Amino acid sequence: MANKVITIARGYGSGGKTVGKRLAEKLGIAYYDHDLIRLASEESGIHESLFGQADERVKGGLFKKSNPYRENPLPPDSDEFVSDENLFALQAQTIRRLADEQSCVIVGRCADFVLKDRPELVRVFIHADREACIRNIMDMYGVSEKEAEKTMEKTNRARSAYYRYYTGHEWDNACNYDLCLDSSRLGYDKCVEIIEGYLEIRNR
Repeated sequence: MANKVITIARGYGSGGKTVGKRLAEKLGIAYYDHDLIRLASEESGIHESLFGQADERVKGGLFKKSNPYRENPLPPDSDEFVSDENLFALQAQTIRRLADEQSCVIVGRCADFVLKDRPELVRVFIHADREACIRNIMDMYGVSEKEAEKTMEKTNRARSAYYRYYTGHEWDNACNYDLCLDSSRLGYDKCVEIIEGYLEIRNR
């Protein structure tokens, strides 16, 4: 039986990470988010801080041309071994290995695109209305409304540019996903229930 693999892309402040964690717990499967950085570092021998600096952001931002990733990372003796593009390829290699080995929920890192050829893959995008996202950020980090709004906009711009650069597609385009769920309307638990229901339908 094929592994269950669910990828979750999310707007900043939408609670996509919370939905992913709850879903993984409900299904009894692994959950991966920032620990992908640690795993890619351990497997490549490249310091974790370098992966962290390139995590879901791309130098040049919105104005950088798309450069879809190569599936095969460069060897250690390459001058470009620690380039952002190769770090992405190494992280993608870790994502593919995890999906091969076990059922799991993977948050962010263009995992929906990296694993797009897998028939068992379920791709989810979690979003929420602007006001709800701002409130969530304020509550989580204890910042002002103005600071929360600024951080939300900056983070979403970075995620969008990162996704466009490595995939050639738009991060918030519903066509890239199987499910797009508004957590501000549904709540986190109902989002989990809907994803579970979709998995059951897909597996019939």
